[in-house]
Amino acid sequence: MKKNQNGILELLSDKPLIPVVTIKDLEQIDATVDTLLSRDINCIEITLRTSVSWQAIERVKKYHGDRIKVGVGTIINQEQIDKAMDLDVDFLVSPGFTSQLIKGLDASKIPFLPGVSNVSQIISAIENNCNTLKFFPAILSGGLQALENFNQLFPLVKFCPTGGIGAVNFKSFLELKNVVSVGGSWLSK
Repeated sequence: MKKNQNGILELLSDKPLIPVVTIKDLEQIDATVDTLLSRDINCIEITLRTSVSWQAIERVKKYHGDRIKVGVGTIINQEQIDKAMDLDVDFLVSPGFTSQLIKGLDASKIPFLPGVSNVSQIISAIENNCNTLKFFPAILSGGLQALENFNQLFPLVKFCPTGGIGAVNFKSFLELKNVVSVGGSWLSK
């Protein structure tokens, strides 16, 4: 099994906090990036949830890409992978995966993080040579207890939990052996 997907574990190893940001107005970009950098957070995952998402990704990459790693979240198809490749983004995040999507993510040569929420999906990810995974939605899928159990079942798998993670509970997740980083929207506020 490959140790990681195009270097995702190496990319995340010094980024314990991954801000998950939905840009609704392009005017918020500079303030958002400045807020993150002022908190010593040097990466951003911009979700594909608004009509300006791609423009936002392009602008952050162009104007701030030398200071912050730019990722694309909510990747669900090859067209989005191709667009992310055109923008030369630094990492890709998917809320779930299929074998076909994994092939496209792998072929992109961009570090990627496929999403899982249960044991069967983790096994499927391992079968697809992925062992660094987004655990989403973390709280609804069992939270800390689930991740503790996953560590016993899958000691070689690392996770980045998102979904319900916030200022109150993120440290508890980071203390787990199998958690490499955590993601959430609270980081950019």
